[in-house]
Amino acid sequence: MSRLIKFLLYTVAAIIAIGVIAAIAFRLFFDPNDFRDNISEAVVDATGRELAIEGDLSVSIFPWLAVEMGSTTLGNAEGFGPEPFARFDSARLSVRLLPLILRREIAVGTASLDALVLNLAVNGNGVTNWDDLAAAGDAAPAETAPDEASTAVFDIAGVEVSNATVRYQDDAAGSTYVLEQMALTTGRIAFGETFDIRSNFDFTAMPGDMSGHVAFETRATISEGASAATLEDLVLTGTINGIATQPTDIRFAAPRIEADLDNSRATVGELELSALGLDINAAVEPFSWAGEIRIPATVEVSEFSLKQLLGLLDIEPPVTADENALQRVSFSAASVITPELLALADMTLRLDDTTMNGELSLPLAGDAPIRFDLEADSINLDAYMAPADESAVAADTEVTDDFEIPVDTIRGLEAQGALRVQQATFADMTFTNVELGLTSSGGKMRLNPLSAGLFDGTYQGDVRIDASGSEPVLSVDERVDGVSLTPLAVAMFEQEHLSGTIKGNFALNARGQTLSEMRSRLNGTMAFELADGAWEGTDIWYQLRRARALYRQEVPPEPTTPPRTEFSSVVASGTVTDGIFANNDLLAELPFMQLTGNGTVDLVEGEVDYAMQARVLERPEFVRGATEDELDEFTEAMIPVRIRGPFTDLSVRPDIEAMFRSEVEGALEKKGDELKQRLLDRLRPKESSPAAEDDPAAGEQPPAEEESVEDQLKNKLRNLLEQ
Repeated sequence: MSRLIKFLLYTVAAIIAIGVIAAIAFRLFFDPNDFRDNISEAVVDATGRELAIEGDLSVSIFPWLAVEMGSTTLGNAEGFGPEPFARFDSARLSVRLLPLILRREIAVGTASLDALVLNLAVNGNGVTNWDDLAAAGDAAPAETAPDEASTAVFDIAGVEVSNATVRYQDDAAGSTYVLEQMALTTGRIAFGETFDIRSNFDFTAMPGDMSGHVAFETRATISEGASAATLEDLVLTGTINGIATQPTDIRFAAPRIEADLDNSRATVGELELSALGLDINAAVEPFSWAGEIRIPATVEVSEFSLKQLLGLLDIEPPVTADENALQRVSFSAASVITPELLALADMTLRLDDTTMNGELSLPLAGDAPIRFDLEADSINLDAYMAPADESAVAADTEVTDDFEIPVDTIRGLEAQGALRVQQATFADMTFTNVELGLTSSGGKMRLNPLSAGLFDGTYQGDVRIDASGSEPVLSVDERVDGVSLTPLAVAMFEQEHLSGTIKGNFALNARGQTLSEMRSRLNGTMAFELADGAWEGTDIWYQLRRARALYRQEVPPEPTTPPRTEFSSVVASGTVTDGIFANNDLLAELPFMQLTGNGTVDLVEGEVDYAMQARVLERPEFVRGATEDELDEFTEAMIPVRIRGPFTDLSVRPDIEAMFRSEVEGALEKKGDELKQRLLDRLRPKESSPAAEDDPAAGEQPPAEEESVEDQLKNKLRNLLEQ
């Protein structure tokens, strides 16, 4: 037995001695630099690219099989210019020799790489400069027994990359991304063991003119056979330029991310992102990247100020009537992300005091439209409008709400959906149960169905905007029914002079680049009816009696307070041409009077001009206080009435003179010369001159130039009316 032991010891000693002698001989008689050309030729044969080893090569065998390379350059693919595909100043890789030979254990020392420059490129046809390398790497490897691969041990002492630069240029997309001053270090990497990873780098991105510095750290684990990988406590921090006016600090964190490489499945879990005053939390459900990628997740954005966010993004925040508007915004939704679409379900958007719920889908690629189905509780749109310019009003400067039609937005909008709002306030008008349907495609937008409750009545409309041509075209078909006039007049004209209800139909169209152009080129038809109301502040019956009394040189009657004119119905219809409504069939029914007439309404300037005929009805119960003479005269005649002025201050003037003039002219036509003479005698002044009293014949002498009876009567009437 002792002889056997001695033999084994001598044998091991001999093997060690031979190894030492071989290593010494290898160092003395073998120079790896002599094989540079051979290595370069082998690379050319395998990849078709040139490999230039400019630095020294060194190789050691025991106890580590180690290779060190100095400055080395690998040529680029054909058609991608003279810039090399990759180069580095130095690289080192070592493997323990005996574990590899005896136990098939891959025990690698620290792998280091310094000053790596890697140029990745995609040409205009979508071809990359690494396609050929991937094809060369796809060659079938030598067959290995299944148990050999599964039992191999993988162990790397660490990885160190310093001062690296990676460039990616995509000519097809017109984008360039660069990572510079990149450093990467890891701890010991072994199957089933957790190791640290730390990295930091500077970056630039075009287009977008973004740049910055990013650092991240995590703990990673690779399972046996590299079938799965896990990242724990991933934290990425950095500062980015180009997002906002000032450098933006960001922080991204993920407690645990798992990748099942065998089944192409990822489990991401909780994610946190903080930037620009936004705090975003997401919970990503497991998903597969085999085939079409579909990532389900829930997203929550904590409350933030939209005005502050716009300011950080160098976007001038809107000045709102309510200075507190756009200050409280939050969001949550269940989302599904695919390469083509972002779909949001169970969405809740809180904007100040408004809560909106529903679904929204946004296309990320292709021509798919935006789709939405949303509901909101209440919103005051006036709070988000520009405040009134008090200084301009005080200086009597023209204030206009004119604005340009957003043609480019309409042309680029592909959308389809529905919005329902329980209550909305706009232009001091409160709408309830608003229902809005939107369809927009190819520069043509339609709002239909469009309905709402408005001031105890209803509104329905069909609004279309065609921006596909050189000039936008607006068409509306609107109906109102049972809308209360008092709040409507207050909202539109800041007047409380009307009560009752309105029912109407409006079919209008217009062309123009701005709202004012469209107003001045408004055309179409309008028809409306006012019912069971009153015109406050104006008493037409009193105006008639007062005008008659002044004409008759009588004492005017006492006015009734408060002044008002009741009506049971006012009906009108007509056409609109270049912003002016022409109406020839107005009919107003008052308790004691009927008004008919025609006129125009300038919808651009807000001016009214109507000539009407009033006929007093024989209903004395509605005209208390009138004398018999008043009733006789008013009920027998058609009284001209003129209505003029702006919407906010209409003037109503009965034309009593015209009434009596019409009566006289009508009587003249019926009774002939005898009645003419009688009327002339009645109109002749009662006082006589002394000469006439002394000489009866003197009054019978004709004037120097004889006038007809008609001319005399007209002159008398003219003189009388001029008094």
